[in-house]
Amino acid sequence: METGVVRASLPPIVPDEKGMQAAVDDIVARVREYLPAADPAAIQRAYDLGRERHGAQQRSSGEPYMVHPIAVAQIIVQMRLDVPSILAAFLHDCVEDTGTSVEEIRAGFGEDVAFLVDGVTKLSKVEYTSREARQAENFRKMLVAMARDIRVLLLKLADRLHNARTLEHLPEDRRQRIARETLDVYAPLANRLGIDWMKGELEDLSFRWLYPEEWAALAAKIQKSRKERDRFIQEMTRTISEMLHAHEFKVVVSGRHKRLFSIREKMHRQHIEFEQVHDLIGFRVICDTVAECYAILGVIHSQWTPVPGRFKDHIGIPKQNGYQSLHTTVVGPRGVLMEIQIRTHEMHQIAEEGIAAHWMYKEGGGLAPGGKDAERFRWLHQIWELQQDVRDPGELLDAVKSDLFSDEVYVFTPAGQVQVFPNGATPVDFAYAIHTDIGHHCSGARVNGAMVPLRYRLRSGDTVEILTSPQQRPNKDWLDFVASSRARTKIRSYLHAEQRKRSQELGREILEKEFRKSGVSLAKAEKHGDLERAAQDHRCGSVEEMIAAVGYGKLDPKEVVQWVAGTPGASEPPAELRESKLAQLIRRVAGREQQAIKIDSVDDLLVRLARCCNPVPGDDVVGFVSRGRGLMVHRRGCPRTLELDPERRIDVTWDAKAKLDRPVTLRITTAHRPGILAAISQVFSDHDVNITQVHAKTTSPDEAVTAFTFNVGGVDKLRTLTRALEKLSGVTSVVRV
Repeated sequence: METGVVRASLPPIVPDEKGMQAAVDDIVARVREYLPAADPAAIQRAYDLGRERHGAQQRSSGEPYMVHPIAVAQIIVQMRLDVPSILAAFLHDCVEDTGTSVEEIRAGFGEDVAFLVDGVTKLSKVEYTSREARQAENFRKMLVAMARDIRVLLLKLADRLHNARTLEHLPEDRRQRIARETLDVYAPLANRLGIDWMKGELEDLSFRWLYPEEWAALAAKIQKSRKERDRFIQEMTRTISEMLHAHEFKVVVSGRHKRLFSIREKMHRQHIEFEQVHDLIGFRVICDTVAECYAILGVIHSQWTPVPGRFKDHIGIPKQNGYQSLHTTVVGPRGVLMEIQIRTHEMHQIAEEGIAAHWMYKEGGGLAPGGKDAERFRWLHQIWELQQDVRDPGELLDAVKSDLFSDEVYVFTPAGQVQVFPNGATPVDFAYAIHTDIGHHCSGARVNGAMVPLRYRLRSGDTVEILTSPQQRPNKDWLDFVASSRARTKIRSYLHAEQRKRSQELGREILEKEFRKSGVSLAKAEKHGDLERAAQDHRCGSVEEMIAAVGYGKLDPKEVVQWVAGTPGASEPPAELRESKLAQLIRRVAGREQQAIKIDSVDDLLVRLARCCNPVPGDDVVGFVSRGRGLMVHRRGCPRTLELDPERRIDVTWDAKAKLDRPVTLRITTAHRPGILAAISQVFSDHDVNITQVHAKTTSPDEAVTAFTFNVGGVDKLRTLTRALEKLSGVTSVVRV
C-alpha cells in the first residue's frame, strides 16, 4: 500500500485485433498528455508495420506476437519518453524476427528510430562458441549504442521488463537463464539509471523464478501479517502528516511495504530469519525545499528515537545514479522500527524516473556522455570506455556485473572533489580513476595525511593523495586487491602488452637461431618479404604476430624456416608443414579433425585440466597454450584466464563420449545450528555423490561456512546437486569454488 504519489496503472492488452488497437489508442492518448505535438499518425504507422511484419507469429503464451511490442511501448510511455522511443518500441523486434532491414525502418521513420531499433537488435546472425559469448557480445553492442543515446538502454530495459513479466510461459531452463541474467545485469542497470520502480520489479520477478520455493514461503509469511501492517501504515501516515502540518510543513506522506527481494537480501546478508526482520515497512515524506528536508528530520528525531548507525545523508552526497534523499530509521509506536525517507518533489521525480526525468520533455535526442546532464551518470561513460579496452566479451560482462553490484565508498581528492568507487577499492583504484599513467606509476599513497600500503581499503570520507615514481610499473599482484573494473582492465592490458613484447623478443631470438642453423638470413628474408608471405600463409595478421606466435609456442620455428627456405614467395608448402607440432599432437590426442579441439582424455601430458577452476565435462571451457606444459584447459570465466594473453587462446570443447570424474568444491554457507551438516551429507548421499574432503568453520555465532570436495562426472549432475542443496532449510548460499 502506498499513498501520495501513485504510478498510473496500465490497461491490460486484450490479445485480439480490436483489443490491441484499443491499447495503441490508449498509448496515443497518454503521449498527447505530455507531448501535445506528438504525431498520432506516426505511432499508428509503426504499429501497423510491426503487425504486418510479425504477421501470424506467436509468443510462447500463444498470444499474437504484437502483444509484446505494444507492452514495451506502454512501458516507454509510462517513463514518458519521446515519440522516436515509442516508434522503436513497436518495431524493436522486426529486424531480428521478421527479416525487416534497418534501411527500411530508416526510410519509413527516420535515422533516429532506425538507430534505436538497431541498438536493441541482437546479433542473431553471428556464430559464437557459447551462449555466454553471445550474451556478452550482445551486451557490448548495447553499450556502444547507449554511449551515443541512453534511450537504447531504456528500450532494452522495457523489453526485458515485459519478458520478465511473462516468464511463466517459458521452459524451465530458459526461464532460469533469463531470470538470472535479469537479476545479474538488468536490475542493477535500472538501479544505476535511478529507475527505482523498474529495478524493484525486475528483482522481484527474478527472485520468483530463480528461487520459487523460497519466494512462495516468504510471500506467504508477508501476506499473513499484511492486514495488520496495512492498518499500521494508515495510522502512521496520518500521524506523521498531522505532526508535520502542525509545524507548518506542506508535505505529502506515503507508506509502503518493503519488496520481497529486498527482505530476502536483508535476511541473507544479516543471516536472520523472517521473524527477526523488524523494518518491513517504510514511509516517505515529500516537501518543497532542501532546507525543509533537514528541518523535518529534526522534528521526526525529536518525536521518535533514531536508531544509531541507520542515518544516511544522500542529499549532501548523492548516489552515483543521482538519487538524493535523507534516510533515517526510528523506533516508532509499539517499538516498531520505521524507515523514513525525506526528499523534495524534484528529488522524488528523479528517484522514480531516474535518468529519464532529466529529459522527459526535451525534443528529440537522448542523453550522451558529453551532454549537460551526463556528469551525474558518468559511470555510463566509464562502462563505454571499458568496452573499448576489453577485448574478451566474457571479461567485459564480468567487469560490468562487478561494478553494477558493488556498494560504494565516497572519498576525496586533496582538492576536495568527491570520487566514487566500489566497496573495497584501494589507492590503486583511485590512481587509475585519475589517469592511466598515474595508475601505472603509482608507488604509494597518503590517506588523511598518513602513508598507507597500496592494499589499504578506502573508507567513505578518506582524503587520498597518490605518490608516483617513473620506475614503478603495474604488478601482477595488484590484480589480487583492486576492486574497480577500470583498474583491473588497465593492469591486465599492460601485463598482456608486456607479455606480448617478451614473446616477440623470444620469438625473434628463436627464429634467428633456427635460420642460422639452416644457413638462411632472417634479416634478408624479412627484407625481401618472405616472412610477410609466410605470415599470411600461417594465417597470422603480420610478421610481428607470427614472431609472437613462435614465442608463445603456438608455431614451430622450423616450419617458418622450411617454408622460407623451400618456397621463396612461391607455391604453398605441404599441409603438414603449415601446422605446428603442438596442433598436430593435440589433434592426435583428440583423434578428430575439428576446428575446436575436443577433449576426450587427459592421459597425454599435452592436454591438462587446470586445477584453479577444475572444469568438468559440460562446462564451457577455453584452452591456453602454455610453453613447456602443453594446452591448459580452464572454465570460461576463470579469473586466471583473464590474466593470460588472448593470443594464446585455443577453442576447445568436450567430447560427447568423455567420461571424466573431476574434483569439484562447493562452499556452502549455512545457519550455525545442530544437524545442518547431517542434512547436507544426506543430500550428497541421495545424489550418489561421494564426499572426499570437508573443511568447516564458523564465521559468526549464527553462521557457518563449509567446503565440500567431491568428484562428479558432468556439469548437469553438479547443477542438480546444487539446486537440491539450495532448497535445504538453513542453507543461505551454495557457491562453486
